Amino acid sequence: MDRYSVFTKAEKWCIVSMVSYAAWFSTLSSFIYFPAVHLLSEDLSVSVDKINLTITSYMAVATIAPTLVGDAADVLGRRPVYMVTLSLYVVANIVIALSKSYNALLGLRTFSVAYGVITDVASPAERGSFVSAVSFASVSITIAPSIGPILGGALSYAAGWTWIFWFLSIAAGLCLVIIILFLPETSRSIVGNGSVRPPKHLRLPIPTLMRRWVPDSDQSAQQARRIPNPLKSLTILTRKDNATIIFACGLLYVVYTCINASLSVLFINIYNLNQWQAGIIYLPFGVGGMVSTFFSGPLLDRAYRRARTKRDLSTDKVVGDDLDNFPIEKARLSVIWTPLIITTMTIIAFGWTLHYNKHISIPLVLQFVAGLCMQLDFSIYNTLLVDKNHRTPAAAQASSNIVRCTLAAITVSFLQNLIDALGIGWTFTFMGGLCLVVLGLFLVDYQKGTQWRQWRIASDSS
Repeated sequence: MDRYSVFTKAEKWCIVSMVSYAAWFSTLSSFIYFPAVHLLSEDLSVSVDKINLTITSYMAVATIAPTLVGDAADVLGRRPVYMVTLSLYVVANIVIALSKSYNALLGLRTFSVAYGVITDVASPAERGSFVSAVSFASVSITIAPSIGPILGGALSYAAGWTWIFWFLSIAAGLCLVIIILFLPETSRSIVGNGSVRPPKHLRLPIPTLMRRWVPDSDQSAQQARRIPNPLKSLTILTRKDNATIIFACGLLYVVYTCINASLSVLFINIYNLNQWQAGIIYLPFGVGGMVSTFFSGPLLDRAYRRARTKRDLSTDKVVGDDLDNFPIEKARLSVIWTPLIITTMTIIAFGWTLHYNKHISIPLVLQFVAGLCMQLDFSIYNTLLVDKNHRTPAAAQASSNIVRCTLAAITVSFLQNLIDALGIGWTFTFMGGLCLVVLGLFLVDYQKGTQWRQWRIASDSS
């Protein structure tokens, strides 16, 4: 049988590192200026609610963008999508820095996409580790929530908030150069397992780098092509098993976003912190997330091997496994219950410690635990999502972004009103209740997901 991917392990890690760097900006875009919310509010003469609205506008863009690029990344290739989105990102940040206006801050927020590449190069048996690696460097709640607020707090404190966006444009510009020079095309619909020669416009400018196609082959010219469907991401949501876990992740992301959107404002008001200190208080949350990535990958891979072995099936890292007839839901979700329960309890406790103005060390420790457990929750979910949709992983991730950003945008838009009405303790108790709903939805997919997925596969092939 053919190898699942012809890229070596070292090359896979290089590829994953590059897409992790690119994906980093999606989360960093919000986190880096959370500590500057108060400063932005004063400098632009608008309320904190209006600054929070810029987070909502960012999420609105993040909701629209995936419908346009998700399927395009699967059909046209990963390289052009990365180059276009990063270019737009650089331009948007330069415009914000130059304009120094609230309207620009509201309108020019950007988004970048990335789990499709993991599915391209990593077989199911090793996918958990690679997804965790992306999480470590970029997505959800690891490096960006940890370093972003510190950078934002330091830059706004020392040089003014516009330097937040100058920094983003410089860092993204460097990433764009790296992608252009070194990221090979990995879309399986174009290069297969990496041995098929990509079209000329998708090749690296230095052809000897990561060249794995068969010499003198021209298979790419014979491959069937279809027009990218901007609504492909939405059709993925029509499958019940997909809709269940994507909505679950959306609710969990609501909790995650609300915590981080309110963190600096709450700590500044309760503990009288300055901008630099407001950035530091995000550190435990991010460090907890980083710690989780050291064991989430091996945990996922072991759970997968255990589920395969229990059914007398192989776990071939080289060739790959057939996931259509395997209950991948039970293999992946078997390890989510404990961290999700701890997430729920920690978030409720965090809210009440702030409500009663307990010593600052207590909510910081609770942040660490929440960051660790929530990152583990997201890593398990992201691995399961691409396993369920291994033929269209980028579109599946885009559909997830559509739901999670929509739900988070709606909630963040009235977050301050919710805190004012309910108080800090009851607001975070409400967030804990959302986590219990997430637990219930994952339990439904654990029990019914395989059956629903196989029904859909059977109906599509008939």
